[in-house]
Amino acid sequence: MTPRIKRLLAGLGAGLIGALIALSLWGTGALDSWEALTFDLRARILAKPSATTEEIRLILLDRNSLNRAQQQFGYTWPWPRKAYVPIIDFCRLAGASSLTLDVIFNDPSVYGSRDDETLSFALKQFGRAILPGDFAKLDGSDESWPQSIPLPTLQSIGTIRSDGSNVATFPIPDLTEGTTIGNANITADPDEILRRAPLFVLFDHKLVPSLPLAIATFESSSTPLQFHSRSVTLLGKNIPTDEQGSAIINYRGPKGTFKTYKAADIMESRYNLAEGKAPLIDPTEFKNKHVMFGVSAPALYDLRSTPVGNKFPGIEIDATVLDNILSGDFIHPVGQTANTVAAVLFGILTAMGVMEFRTTLMSSAASFVILSAPMTLSFILYRMGFWFGLTLQLTACVFSILIAGTIKYITEGRQRNFIKSAFSQYLSPNVIEQLLRDPSRLSLGGERKSLTIFFADLVGFTSIAESMEPEDLTAVTNEYLTAMTETIQELGGTIDKYEGDGIVAFWNAPLNQPDHAQRAVLAAIDCQKKLATMRPGLAIRTGHEFHVRIGINTGPAVVGNFGSSTRFDYTAMGDSVNIAARLEGINKQFGTTTLISQTTRDLLDNTILLREISRVIVPGKQEPVTIHAPLSLQERAHGEKRLKRFEQGLAFFYAGNFNRAFRVFSSLAETDPVSSRYRDKCAELAASPPARWDGIWFISTK
Repeated sequence: MTPRIKRLLAGLGAGLIGALIALSLWGTGALDSWEALTFDLRARILAKPSATTEEIRLILLDRNSLNRAQQQFGYTWPWPRKAYVPIIDFCRLAGASSLTLDVIFNDPSVYGSRDDETLSFALKQFGRAILPGDFAKLDGSDESWPQSIPLPTLQSIGTIRSDGSNVATFPIPDLTEGTTIGNANITADPDEILRRAPLFVLFDHKLVPSLPLAIATFESSSTPLQFHSRSVTLLGKNIPTDEQGSAIINYRGPKGTFKTYKAADIMESRYNLAEGKAPLIDPTEFKNKHVMFGVSAPALYDLRSTPVGNKFPGIEIDATVLDNILSGDFIHPVGQTANTVAAVLFGILTAMGVMEFRTTLMSSAASFVILSAPMTLSFILYRMGFWFGLTLQLTACVFSILIAGTIKYITEGRQRNFIKSAFSQYLSPNVIEQLLRDPSRLSLGGERKSLTIFFADLVGFTSIAESMEPEDLTAVTNEYLTAMTETIQELGGTIDKYEGDGIVAFWNAPLNQPDHAQRAVLAAIDCQKKLATMRPGLAIRTGHEFHVRIGINTGPAVVGNFGSSTRFDYTAMGDSVNIAARLEGINKQFGTTTLISQTTRDLLDNTILLREISRVIVPGKQEPVTIHAPLSLQERAHGEKRLKRFEQGLAFFYAGNFNRAFRVFSSLAETDPVSSRYRDKCAELAASPPARWDGIWFISTK
């Protein structure tokens, strides 16, 4: 059995166990409260109006309307029944399809029977009014249906699935003639948030519609209601319900989604119409609309908590349910079987992702992608009208990650720890990461690729070493090498080896680095800066000035593991490596601290300031190399004019005009070591001109 097959089987087992744990928690109800929170999140983000939202209008009795009714009409709360008449008449004159008054008139008016008669006449004249009753389970004044109250029109087909109510509170009979009665009672979930609404309730062997359902069916003399195992069929629409006959509300948006009007504005508009004045509200806004009157003033205690916001007017919840009935788009709960299958699949995929990817980063990325999958799916399904068990899926994924991660640590962690402990002493962290991802790279062999090679060596280290005790020398050398190594590795360099005080490093292996030349030169500049900050302290401890010379070259090299089958190093070899070593030594010839080759220069951007130093032929080579040096802070301070002057002298030197070059370099030699070297070279060549001159400086020593 191959290692990959073993990993996949381990992932399969871990995923099944993770899914089983999640399903067990789901079955006990431990995830219900978390699932409710995720449902609310989906509802808030995805809620939007439907095509039938425009068919509903709300009239709210808010704080402003209470104050204006008292100031303009002398009405105090509770209002006399006649206060509702202008609202009813306005809706009648406007041609509203229906009017629902979400106020239970269960007692005769305290203002006398004439007050009740006034309201009753207005309701009869309107002819399409719906009044609420309260069909509570334990609290109410009636235990049977009063003979004077119109019977509900719902007729059941099949076995009735509905919560029963033992008692109810009805409006007074004088107000109910020609009206329809609907149940205004709605119960929140255990966390006091309204996510479900009962469509009907069984009372005295009669199916009583909810207030929204009564609005939708008020024109029917008989409305068949067919019961199924998980739904009911009503008005040609299949509505998903639970065992108690409640449907999951598909909220349209935050408070104020439905077009809403102040009760006082409607009352004043009616009076204006009667007096021939322009109304505050255009009556055409209500034509052929379902109008619902309710309260939103905090003092009247009809504000509820919903997934899309707190302090939601109860009448607006009823309006949302009516909208769902008219659109036929209540939220469908995804069944237990589908949720179970999804939990198993997500658990297995998550565990296999953890097992398959070898690095922690890749495993984490795979886990994140898979964790985002059920979240994305749950939002897509909600948009399509389905409540998918998101918390179950996430729980299955999390437990699968934990179990797979534990298995992976036990089975593969030992090998990783061995590689780290065995090779961290002499391989760079990048190489170790390569080995952890692919241990087969421990085998001997290499690859040819373009590298930027870096050589660094301390100036006069031999004399420094001879003047110090071995213990002190070791401490100082280690401190210097540590600082340089950290600087190199911060820019992605791989340390090849240490040669006493010398450092060999390279870029673009084992990891590909498109900007490898830029990184190497920046590392050289940073190493010089770092040593400059260390120099005063080292001088106090050793009595010597510490300076480092650096050579950098870019070119093809062979890089890989070289050595014996029992001991090897990750290193680079080739002519490009040798040129970098030669450039480090050539710094002595020109008094520079860092030199780079033309091949390195060609790969740099314009952020690194350089000056061309010379065209040289290094020992052991025949082809000339153009070399450059990063400008030091001192050289930058001298300004562009001096650099232009140096370039002029260099041009004279390349052309063989040694006398003019001598004069230019002499003017710069006092503050520029490179110009000082050129001044002496020009004097030598002017005294004994070469027979054939091509501008190349031959380097005779390494």
